[in-house]
Amino acid sequence: MRQILLLVIFFLSYFSEAQTKINGQVIDFDTTIPVAFAKITYESKTFMTDWEGKFSIEVSDFKKPVYVTYKGYYEKSSYPVNNGKLFIVKMITNINIKNNEIYSDQKVNLIIKKVYENQSKNDPEKALSNFQYKNYEYLHISANPDSISGKIDTIHKRTIFGRHKIKLDSSNYKFKKLVEKNHIYQTEKVNLIQQNKSTQKETILATRMAGFKEPIYEYLGLKLLSYSVYENPFEILETPLQNPISNIGRRLYVYNLIDSIQHQGRKTYRIYFQPKKIRSNRLRGLLHIDAESFAISKAQFRIYGIVNIEATYTFDYLKEHSIWFPKKRMFFVKKGTNNQDLKILGNTIKFNSSSEEKISKNASDRAYLTIESTPFDLEIGNYQQINDPKIKIDLPRSSFNKDEKYWANFTKDPIDKRKLKTYVSLDSLSTANRIEHKLFLGKKIFNGYIPISILDVDLRTLIKYNNYEGFRIGLGGVTNSKLSEKYKLGFYSAFGLKDAEFKYGITPSYLLNKNSETWVSASYSDDVSELAQTNFVTDSRKFRLYDPRPINISTFYNIKTAAIILESKILPKLNSYFSVSQNEIQPLFDYTFVNNGKNYTEYSISSVLLGLQWNPFSNYMNTPLGVIEIEKRHPKFSLQYTQTLPDVLGNDFTFSKIDFKTFYEVPYLSGQKSSVLFQGGIAFGDVPLTHLYSVAPNNINKDAILQRLTFAGKNSFETMYYNEFFSNKYASLQFKHTFNKIDLGYKIAPEFSVVTRMAWGEINKENQHLGLNFKSLEKGFFESGIEANKIFKGLGLTAFYRYGPNQLARFDDNLSIKISYFIDLGF
Repeated sequence: MRQILLLVIFFLSYFSEAQTKINGQVIDFDTTIPVAFAKITYESKTFMTDWEGKFSIEVSDFKKPVYVTYKGYYEKSSYPVNNGKLFIVKMITNINIKNNEIYSDQKVNLIIKKVYENQSKNDPEKALSNFQYKNYEYLHISANPDSISGKIDTIHKRTIFGRHKIKLDSSNYKFKKLVEKNHIYQTEKVNLIQQNKSTQKETILATRMAGFKEPIYEYLGLKLLSYSVYENPFEILETPLQNPISNIGRRLYVYNLIDSIQHQGRKTYRIYFQPKKIRSNRLRGLLHIDAESFAISKAQFRIYGIVNIEATYTFDYLKEHSIWFPKKRMFFVKKGTNNQDLKILGNTIKFNSSSEEKISKNASDRAYLTIESTPFDLEIGNYQQINDPKIKIDLPRSSFNKDEKYWANFTKDPIDKRKLKTYVSLDSLSTANRIEHKLFLGKKIFNGYIPISILDVDLRTLIKYNNYEGFRIGLGGVTNSKLSEKYKLGFYSAFGLKDAEFKYGITPSYLLNKNSETWVSASYSDDVSELAQTNFVTDSRKFRLYDPRPINISTFYNIKTAAIILESKILPKLNSYFSVSQNEIQPLFDYTFVNNGKNYTEYSISSVLLGLQWNPFSNYMNTPLGVIEIEKRHPKFSLQYTQTLPDVLGNDFTFSKIDFKTFYEVPYLSGQKSSVLFQGGIAFGDVPLTHLYSVAPNNINKDAILQRLTFAGKNSFETMYYNEFFSNKYASLQFKHTFNKIDLGYKIAPEFSVVTRMAWGEINKENQHLGLNFKSLEKGFFESGIEANKIFKGLGLTAFYRYGPNQLARFDDNLSIKISYFIDLGF
């Protein structure tokens, strides 16, 4: 008996040595993206990787290869190694497949087609006319302290001159101590989601943010992920993506039917989708689809790139309503494969670039962001009365003051001791560093003001420069709510050192309606203005330390304006501006306007102006401080109409002007973005040169390229010379694509953009304008160029070339090289 027992032990020990469990993962050779559901063959046994490309095998002979196959890749054979590490198999794409695209079979295509066709029955937002539920959302940024090295190390840095300097780096040690005690950052909210037919609204019932007595309103408006898996475009980190179950998405993705399983007692297909171009970083995922209703019962999404993102949606089947309703949404973000600094959520979470020293980048690269969103208290069928449905989110002040007892109801993980300490730690940090005050100040500066007691000083009035006034020094501002919420007084005064003239303006205003932000104002100003400039009165105001275009402008006119103005946001998505004004105009250059046999060197214009800006795709939030735009979506449309008033207050000319502008920008999850700007205008009647169109030229009349080396404008034509073209009707189109920064070391990280601009225009009654020689844009104007912005400390270079019918004879006259400058205010 004893001998038999020893024999059994011997064979068991031999078997345990012969069978070794190896964990592995299949990835793409070029992108390192996991290859999900690849076929694994080892010793006549066949199975598949999971949707993360991972697998486990029992290896009895390490001299026998593991074979991996997947459509679109060459077959790969690899020999496992018993070293305790993850066994990585790298697949190489099959170059014989056209464009590296793969396609799904007909059966799974039919399933996806039915999912798309049945959305109206399965999407709760479409299938249920009336419902409401509450939702608890918790976001935190943290790191696993065990994954961070806590030692203090020395690092060697090389200067741009080649010298080395050595310093101690304790960033990992400090970071480890921080995340052992509390999370890096956290915020949570409880909101009420109501839907009545096609109208949906969110009301925030409770919210708190670590470090702030009052929440950051703009954050509460961020759409970090779509609430519905049927939504198209599907949004992740405020970046729109084509939904794989949309009509367009079906052309971009390939689908693979994995198997069918039972989910909550219902047969469900598991379908994996990925981009047709297998090396693309576009969305990938695993869909669980109800085999009877073709509804989504679970969805898992992943994106691999500069950040790795995981999103999981789970659902409960409601038999009474025959619908799958959201149960939980989970969202996880960590650093991916990138060689540049990455900042998301307004610098709340930052990943350092791979080119930084290893000791300093280790800590931040261990950071991750998670969002957990849990619906509860669902009510279906009861009519929901939605107040002010045009407002997407309502944020009452009562939501700021919930006590700890209230929040304790939502603490699902009592083991997480760091959560409460995070609020205490960051609240004290906020008080010590006056973070809230800095944020308030930052918002003011972003809009061009700095608050001093009851006055917001206008930063744009302090100092400017142009060729006519030289340095223009001034002071201006507007009273703020500390003085009154009903009244405000705006004013400015300035003095040009070159023309030795004072300019000034004053604008008292009264608030007629707080909800619609309706102000009525009276205004008087005596100032100078650029010749033939088009300004849209509804454009949002953003701070610029300087405005580069006027630096080179010499042709201005003096304008004295008295006006009555009405501004309002009666509709949240529509900004409106109406004014009645009387203007006394005197060109400050050699110009005569000939009209009806009379010569005018100065003239009066009385007019009305109606300006509208419509943002149909943006969403708005009602806050204690007023309505704010929280989702700035494109396209946006601006329309402006100007009409002179014959025989009113000495008006000299009769004409009308219609101006239109639309802007569309597409952001990508990679950080790149593309944009299109279209702008046009038409003027009817007897229009003086001061009110025609010059299409924003930005090139000075100098012979040598280096003499024209000045600052580039934002959307100006860099190779078009000042006063070269004038039009009474025009259209311009601009295309721009901006790539990610390229880290060249030594803090040199240019951001490259490729730009193409074009314009067409016509001028009638050209002989009415005497004094300036100019041309028509009938044949069109074309320029293209490259911008290398933010090379160092915000400074950059741009180069544009002019071509087409209006190309000039000399090569260097068509070339424009300019300096660009961008300020990163950090908010």
